[in-house]
Amino acid sequence: MAVADIEDPASPDEFDVDPPFDPEQGSLPTDRFLDRELSWIAFNSRVLELAQDDAVPLLERARFLAIFASNLDEFFMVRIAGLKRRIAAGVAVPSASGLNPRDVLSRSLTASLDLMVQHCATFHDEIIPALYAEGIELLTWDKLSSDEQERVSSSYRDRVFPVLTPLAVDPAHPFPYISGLSLNLALVMRNPDTGKDHFARVKVPPIINRWVEADPGRFVPLEEVIAAHLDLLFPGMEVIAHHTFRVTRNEDLEVEEDDAENLLKALEKELLRRKFGPPVRLEVDETIDAGVLDLLVSELGIRREEVVKLQGPLDLRSLNEIADLDRPELRFEPFIPGTHEHLAEVETSNPADMFSALRKRDVLVHHPYDSFATSVQRFIEQAAADPHVLAIKQTLYRTSGDSPIIDSLVDAARAGKQVLVLVELKARFDEQANIRWARKLERAGCHVVYGLVGLKTHCKLALVVRDEPDGLRRYAHIGTGNYNPKTARLYEDFGLLTADLDIAHDLTDLFNNLSGFAQDFSYRRLMVAPAGLRDGLVERIDREIEHHGAGKPSGIRIKVNSLVDEAIIDKLYEASRAGVQVDLIIRGICTLRPGVPGLSDNIRVRSVLGRYLEHSRVYWFAGGGEAEAWIGSADLMHRNLDRRVEVLVRIPTPGHITFLGELLATIGSDDTASWHLEADGSWTRHKGANIQSALIERAKSRRHRT
Repeated sequence: MAVADIEDPASPDEFDVDPPFDPEQGSLPTDRFLDRELSWIAFNSRVLELAQDDAVPLLERARFLAIFASNLDEFFMVRIAGLKRRIAAGVAVPSASGLNPRDVLSRSLTASLDLMVQHCATFHDEIIPALYAEGIELLTWDKLSSDEQERVSSSYRDRVFPVLTPLAVDPAHPFPYISGLSLNLALVMRNPDTGKDHFARVKVPPIINRWVEADPGRFVPLEEVIAAHLDLLFPGMEVIAHHTFRVTRNEDLEVEEDDAENLLKALEKELLRRKFGPPVRLEVDETIDAGVLDLLVSELGIRREEVVKLQGPLDLRSLNEIADLDRPELRFEPFIPGTHEHLAEVETSNPADMFSALRKRDVLVHHPYDSFATSVQRFIEQAAADPHVLAIKQTLYRTSGDSPIIDSLVDAARAGKQVLVLVELKARFDEQANIRWARKLERAGCHVVYGLVGLKTHCKLALVVRDEPDGLRRYAHIGTGNYNPKTARLYEDFGLLTADLDIAHDLTDLFNNLSGFAQDFSYRRLMVAPAGLRDGLVERIDREIEHHGAGKPSGIRIKVNSLVDEAIIDKLYEASRAGVQVDLIIRGICTLRPGVPGLSDNIRVRSVLGRYLEHSRVYWFAGGGEAEAWIGSADLMHRNLDRRVEVLVRIPTPGHITFLGELLATIGSDDTASWHLEADGSWTRHKGANIQSALIERAKSRRHRT
């Protein structure tokens, strides 16, 4: 794959490490942790590399540009906003990396600006010409023919103009509130009678497609269309200048949870406050008039270093519209997931009997290679429809707007089954949707709870209780991803479907802990945060150290989205110093330094990005010859281990343990395409076999065999 060179956001000299660590000297080196914010920026840089890779299908490259933009928006709304809040509150203590918040903020802004400029250049210099060569033209208004302009103008008058609201600024009209992430036109107009200049703002309506098709394959941005018809909005005024701008605001939530009964109302109130969060970034067109920029900076109360000048169009999240064009030859080859082979054998029954399949064996599904609809979704649907099912208990963190799982739970409650749903209201940026689901479920008669005070419930669990001839039997699903049919087609995740007695017993206890006042925190096959997950992982790393010392098979393979927790990192350093091989597959943030002589010689860190979002969390330990594997919802971050209810389940089937261990070994192999983390914090891309393509082919071959 051809890849454009991308300079890492933080230069190597910022990550100089001490001389080789000497364990005889005692304490660990103080610079053993990378900075989490700069590590995240490096992750988004890897996303940008995919957009710059001409071996990736063209429309998918456009989509990666949109993903990059969306990622960066959230980074500013949450992480940059958080840094500013800590500085303002006077709690600017150094992070584990040794950098204080002011340094991190400064470096993050500098690195982000560099990436935004690269992002913009990639769009203009690579994607636009490549799209043009394929008959897809992204144009400005003046590049349209007169016939095209006439057609677009007619559509504008009918469908856009009635939606617009021009807002003037004068003594009778204060500067309008600018909502976060909205795209706006800043206008300077002159009254021809008085010769006086005036300022006005027009919001580009987000509910209308951004890219207007003037002719088949020829598109113009909506703001260009609006700008070409300003005389309709301001008749009799002379438009002197118009410029696009966009504000990013602090949109993280701070909800007091002392009174759990009022959590829903408190969250609704906080969601209203979110709309008025302080600004953290101002994006403007590079041609903006100095006077207009001064006015925006002054009225928005933003600092000059938080202003980003870019070549328009701004807000390239809208490239998803282009990526969705009906040009299959410019996208990844279609792949439709099939039913897992151990569930396919029961599909001939009407309806397909999930429970009989799970009485025979555990089923480990791997999405999107195995269908979510014919495994997890069908599991819930059958439980809701089966008259022998007495109860369903489930956690919901995020789900889709038209989720059949929600409908199934509603149907189950209306049929008289006991339905307990633990809805996490504070799932970031899904709060409003989750409030709607909670109320819908409550109206249907479900028992809806919001978890434990002070903790987010992030685990992905479902428990079904069924009355069978030999007594009650419980069936369970524990996953690494959300109960969301849409993202299940795009996110890589694992899920365990099982009737294992120990796992079912553990889930019964856990749901009782979450919904009531039970205090039993001992489990047979689960590790649960915050009570025991970190300690459980540390204990297993210690065992690998013991196994290696005893000459037994040892090794640790971990696949997560992020690795930040210092206690876990230090324990992995200890394992490396003891000679244990540690292979880490980290999609996003990693603050561990691999390959530091004397400290982490035996640790390798890889990152895989591609067609699907690598989302699963898998923990594998060699176990002295008796390997064990765990899957679940937990990343290795403070929030996951200390401030969330997270669950890892120990995989009970030897064949599944072997499969997971071999899969992690393949992903971490030097023969697999990935990015490698160096000790100085830089990431280097390595060519090799595409693991996602290989898994697609494996899924196809399994389907043919069945």
